[in-house]
Amino acid sequence: MIIPNKKGVEIAVKKIFKHLFPFDERLTNLEVEEPGMTIREQMHSIFKGLTPESGTTTQLFFDTLPSIKKTLLNDARFILESDPAAKQLVEVIAIYPGFFAIYCYRIAHAINQLSVPLLPRMITEYAHKTTGIDIHPGATIGSPFSIDHGTGIVIGETAVIGNRVKLFQGVTLGALSVDKSKTSKKRHPTIEDNVVLYAGSTILGGRTVVGRNSIIGGNVWLTESIAPFSVVNYKSEIIVTDQNKFPDAINFNI
Repeated sequence: MIIPNKKGVEIAVKKIFKHLFPFDERLTNLEVEEPGMTIREQMHSIFKGLTPESGTTTQLFFDTLPSIKKTLLNDARFILESDPAAKQLVEVIAIYPGFFAIYCYRIAHAINQLSVPLLPRMITEYAHKTTGIDIHPGATIGSPFSIDHGTGIVIGETAVIGNRVKLFQGVTLGALSVDKSKTSKKRHPTIEDNVVLYAGSTILGGRTVVGRNSIIGGNVWLTESIAPFSVVNYKSEIIVTDQNKFPDAINFNI
């Protein structure tokens, strides 16, 4: 096995993105043009060091691109309709870090399903480095899917996410334990359709299921399943007092 050059992988990821989303009248075309020899040869070279069936793997990967683009366009439109700050589809595709992280996940997941080692994680770690969003390529994520802001999001390997799910920054879909003996077991939660997970919420455990159409509020810590159509809030207390009630200054040492 030859570990691919990280910079080469990053360049390939960006080239595939530009191939799928040329910023002209072809942006939303569902038909994906045949990739140029440069991209094909670069991906074949990467696959060649990782799998003995590099030629077949390369073709299978490029065969998935039309389906991946269709899914990503659904994701982009969902982000557009979910975010009042988004003005047009091209803005989401060209600028939004959440969309780029989803793009990296979707191509990495496709490669992961072809049983190619290392490369899927290299792709999602590139997205992690670039956007602060950490999605394991083994996770199962439906469509459409929306990430807003995104920084600090962590989605674990065995997480299952349904359709029309929205995540905000700082969300963690994690495991209750990092015990190595649980490698082959489902360690991360299931999020059903039409769920919103607000900033800072943490959902842990392979048996934890967030029922469809539920809303999880900011900073919620959840390790048990909840029924569909639930609203879960974290209650905190904020105390506001009059400064004049304190005769001396309050000093904080950090």
